[in-house]
Amino acid sequence: MSVNMPPRLAEQIAGALPTRRTGGASRVAMLITSAGRRVELLLSFRASAAALGIDLEIFACDLRPEWSPACHEADRAFAVPRADDSGYVDAVLEICRENGVTLVVPTIDPELHPLALASDRFAAIGTTVSVSGARLVGIARDKFLTAEFLATHGIPAPRTAPIAVAASSASDWKWPLLVKPAHGSSGRGVRIVHNVAELREVEIDEPFVAQELLRGREHTVNMFFDRAGQMRCAVPHERIQIRAGEVEKGVTRRSPQLERIARDIAAALPEPRGALCFQVMMDDAGDARVFEINARFGGGYPLAHRAGATFSTWLLEEALGRTPSAHDRWLENLIMLRYDAAVFVGP
Repeated sequence: MSVNMPPRLAEQIAGALPTRRTGGASRVAMLITSAGRRVELLLSFRASAAALGIDLEIFACDLRPEWSPACHEADRAFAVPRADDSGYVDAVLEICRENGVTLVVPTIDPELHPLALASDRFAAIGTTVSVSGARLVGIARDKFLTAEFLATHGIPAPRTAPIAVAASSASDWKWPLLVKPAHGSSGRGVRIVHNVAELREVEIDEPFVAQELLRGREHTVNMFFDRAGQMRCAVPHERIQIRAGEVEKGVTRRSPQLERIARDIAAALPEPRGALCFQVMMDDAGDARVFEINARFGGGYPLAHRAGATFSTWLLEEALGRTPSAHDRWLENLIMLRYDAAVFVGP
C-alpha cells in the first residue's frame, strides 16, 4: 500500500471508519471490482438502493485504490493484486468472506474469466458474482472468437481474421482494414491500415486481428439477463461522440433491427448473466453489423440507467432473493452529454 495514501482512505481500508446505515432496512453489501473511474456505476447502485429502501454498503477494490475515484466514493476500499495475478481471486474472496458481501460486480475484461471460473467458490460463501459463464466470457474476450461465434449463428458481422492470415490473402480483402488487439478494449491499439505493406509494419507484441472496416453510425446495445439467463431488456444507444473508447455524447434509440439482433445474440449466448452489451455499426442503408461483445457493464450504462433500464436495481433485487422487476419500458431519445468531474482528497 502506498505510504502517500490519503489518511481517510487508509482508515477506510483498515476498517476504522463507520459505514452508512439506514435503520431497519434490508441490508446488502456489494463489491465493485477494478473500480477505477466507475463512479457513475457506483452512484447508479446507490440510487437503486434508495429507491428500493435497501441499506446498501458498497465496497470497492483496485490495484491502487488511493488513485481510484470510485474507491474514494465507496464506503470502504481495498487493494488487490492485478486480475491476472494468481492471488487475485483469493484476495477478492477474502474481502467477500470477511464483509458479508452478497453481490460482486466486475468492471473490466481481464477479471471476468478468473471470476467466472471461481463462481462456485463465491457461491459457497453466499456471494453471487454478476458474471456470465466462462465460455461466454472467452468468446467476448477474443475478437476473433467473437467473429466466429457471430458467423456461426448467422448474426451480421464484419469479416475478421488473424493479422497473419489477412496479410497472406491481401488480394481477397477490401482495403483499408481495421487492425486491433484480439483482447483489447477502450480503443487501445486500434488503427487503420491502407495496404498490405502497412499491415506488415504493425508491431505485434500480442495477438492482433484484421477486420473489414465498417462505416456508418455506431451503436451500443446494453442487455440485462436474469439469473435464469433470460434477456429481460435491451437498450440501444447511438454513440454520437467517443473519447478514449467510451461514449461521451449519446442518445437512446428504439430500433426494431437492433432489438432483433439483440434477441438473436441472446438466444445464442451460452450462460449469459447480468449486464452485457454489444457494439454495432449501422450504415446509411440501415444495415447493421456487430463487431464486439462485452460480457460486463458497458461504459455507457449510465445512459440506459437514466432512461429507466435500471440494471443495478434488478441485480439488487436478485441479491435479496426477489424476482427482478426488469422491463423494457425505457425512454427513447434521451441524450447523455458527459463532462469531466473530480474527486478531491484532502490531507
